[in-house]
Amino acid sequence: MLGPMQDPVADLLTFIDRSPTPYHAVAESIARLESSGYERLEETEFWSLASGNRRYVVRGGGSLVAFEVGTAAPASAGFRIVGAHTDSPNLRVKPNPDVRAHGLHQLAVEPYGGLLLHSWLDRDLSLAGRVTLRDGDATRTQLVDFTRPLLRIPNLAIHLYRELAREGLKLNAQRHLVPVFGLSQDMTLGRLLAQELSGGADSEVDASDILAYDLMAYDCQPASRSGADGEFIHAARLDNLASSHAGLSALVAAGANDASAATRMVILYDHEEVGSRSAEGAGGTFLADTLERIAGACPDGEGVGASTGQDPARAISRSWLISADMAHAVHPNYSERHEPGHRPRIGSGPVIKTNSNRSYATDSESAGFFASLCARVDVTPQNFVTRSDLGCGSTIGPISAARVGIRTVDVGNPMLSMHSCREMAGAADVAPMIAVLTEFFAG
Repeated sequence: MLGPMQDPVADLLTFIDRSPTPYHAVAESIARLESSGYERLEETEFWSLASGNRRYVVRGGGSLVAFEVGTAAPASAGFRIVGAHTDSPNLRVKPNPDVRAHGLHQLAVEPYGGLLLHSWLDRDLSLAGRVTLRDGDATRTQLVDFTRPLLRIPNLAIHLYRELAREGLKLNAQRHLVPVFGLSQDMTLGRLLAQELSGGADSEVDASDILAYDLMAYDCQPASRSGADGEFIHAARLDNLASSHAGLSALVAAGANDASAATRMVILYDHEEVGSRSAEGAGGTFLADTLERIAGACPDGEGVGASTGQDPARAISRSWLISADMAHAVHPNYSERHEPGHRPRIGSGPVIKTNSNRSYATDSESAGFFASLCARVDVTPQNFVTRSDLGCGSTIGPISAARVGIRTVDVGNPMLSMHSCREMAGAADVAPMIAVLTEFFAG
């Protein structure tokens, strides 16, 4: 848990290293929440809630909602919500993974999201995720993380690729991104998984017990600080574990201070990088279902609207969502790719993201609301707008706003190398974002 005397940058790096997959990010988030008094709810249960209750609920293994019920009913005081996402572009193992070619054992993988393919070459990669196992007549799902280098995607030597200098690197995801796994012709991924899940004891889990898995490659190099004065962060999955960490840290910090009339909430979605089209993604019902259940479990003390089921709609109309996803910092070698008047700089604070075509949910009301929060904690926000002749990426903000009907602003800290196997951001930007989100939760 992030304490008042801890370094938020060091804590962020720890959070990232413990979260190689969305499932591990949720597990790490749960550990932090439970240390601050949060208790688990199940969606299958009947929810009975009271002011001050701290609860969390998980959907699909990679998405999580945590909330602290306010001193007033949501219908009267609304929700204060920070949204982020747990997934990042990576390489995911296919169902039939073992490939044999020219004496080498390789693994068949598929790109997930819009990753920079070349950034995965010549890196020490491991595997993590979850495995579903036969358990008698039922099944159980277990997290796994090998933590050690297992895979490598080797570059082709320049001696065999002379045209690289004049044509540039051209990668085919099917042919050129098949990691080398070993030399053994007898070992299979299933057998190795069984050994890992058994802790080296072959008798505990048999390869035949493995029914399915969600496995992802990740860079083994730990997150670190760099620069002449340690001003930069280098890490995998900054997009968007940095925002997930900021939201959780703010929720915990706010809960250590005064209670809020509004119900405080963090929602961490899976599947943002592939369009949020899932039951647990922003395009699903997770947020709407949770808001409706909380509002219904905490009816207005005066009973207004309770009999007609209007409490959820009244609560949402009084609510705010800060959609926190990382933003593009101006690249010193490609500054022409940025809109001239909107070039966020690393180390210069949170970025408000705007797009007239609604790739971001920000409008003047929500931008002004976030700017006022920044002013209250002596932070000056930056602004990002993409060039008018380039397409604009999107995030959970407009999807959640449309799905739920909630006032929303899209923000994020500036970064470079977005969607690379290893990304770059500013150490000085970590604490200000947490401070703004903590002020948001203060009400």
